[in-house]
Amino acid sequence: MSLAEALEAAASALRKDADVIRPANGDPVRLLSSLDSAAAARVLGWMLTHRPRDGAELADAWVDEPTAAEIILTLDDGPLPKAGRKVLRRVRHRLRSRGVEVAEEAPEPMVSSLPPIEDEISGGYVTPIDPGGTRIAYLLESHPSGGARLFEVVIDDRLGVVGCQVYSSGRSKVRQFLREVTGRAHFAAEEAPADSVRGLIARAIAVQPADRSLPQGFSDWKGHLTNVQEDAPTPGELVRKALGDDPAGSDLQPAVELVKEGRVGPWPPSQDALKGLAERLEETIGSPLIVSGATRREQIDAGIREFLEKTYTEADAAREAHCFRESAYVFWKRGDEEAARSCLAAALAFESSPIGENPVARAMLEIPLAPVLEKIAGEEEERQESSLLVRP
Repeated sequence: MSLAEALEAAASALRKDADVIRPANGDPVRLLSSLDSAAAARVLGWMLTHRPRDGAELADAWVDEPTAAEIILTLDDGPLPKAGRKVLRRVRHRLRSRGVEVAEEAPEPMVSSLPPIEDEISGGYVTPIDPGGTRIAYLLESHPSGGARLFEVVIDDRLGVVGCQVYSSGRSKVRQFLREVTGRAHFAAEEAPADSVRGLIARAIAVQPADRSLPQGFSDWKGHLTNVQEDAPTPGELVRKALGDDPAGSDLQPAVELVKEGRVGPWPPSQDALKGLAERLEETIGSPLIVSGATRREQIDAGIREFLEKTYTEADAAREAHCFRESAYVFWKRGDEEAARSCLAAALAFESSPIGENPVARAMLEIPLAPVLEKIAGEEEERQESSLLVRP
């Protein structure tokens, strides 16, 4: 978002100052000359609260203006978020390094008067990750010209950002849409802090393959949708911080059950890789050299373990850990702390345990391989029945 757009958003929120903000047309010096001290404090305070990066640009433009020094030095930083306080400390240091000081008879700190909560509309939402590794992130904000704007960003755990739509409408219609996506029976979205959703989108861009371009609709808004500090936690990192890194100990069976029940995953490797594994398993069970059923099962187990060890890279394991933590957030928001803890335990296992010995990774393979494994089990049963027949 440009400074002019951010100031338009400020005008929409600070209605009593709008008639002064808008005529400045985004010119920070012209704006400062048009505002009285209290109004300037309100505008700068609002920008540092809601648009810290644009607030930094405004403060940098004002810091060399003599009339702004007192505003910057006396602005109450108590209500500001961390990013806003950081900006204010930096510009204050610049002023003091030039010998500017607050006079002893300086007035009381100017408290930025923010608009009533009903004048603001913002938030974030995320859906669960579907079996293919895709989810949707939503960002809601006030539209500078009135109403609301909703961003719908489709994220794939391997391909990064794969889709983006931007909707502008009245607030009631946008809220109605959000009630629908949060209330549906399958893959309902859950509320998440806007900055954590932006952090999730920024992570998706980081894993975007070099040969895959961003969607056109997203490219136009990339800077706005990722306007967040580098260390902003994703929803999954929020639940990890809340519940702990290893809350369920070494017991991964609950996570295995979540996979088998279809509540998470399976997020398997590529279809080509799975097809190759299925063919090798069929060759194993069909080999005339293996007679014992126990030996066949051992060979199948060994084949799956070898596939996991050869196919899953460190990046693959990190991606699976990320998916389980993001799933933990959804369970946590729904009040299912037990499932959330199981997902966190699975995430840690993908990061710290040998992949070939990971029962959750194996369970995620067995879901798409179910037809082949059932066929093998059926053939094994037929062999056992044949061996019980006694010829006259």
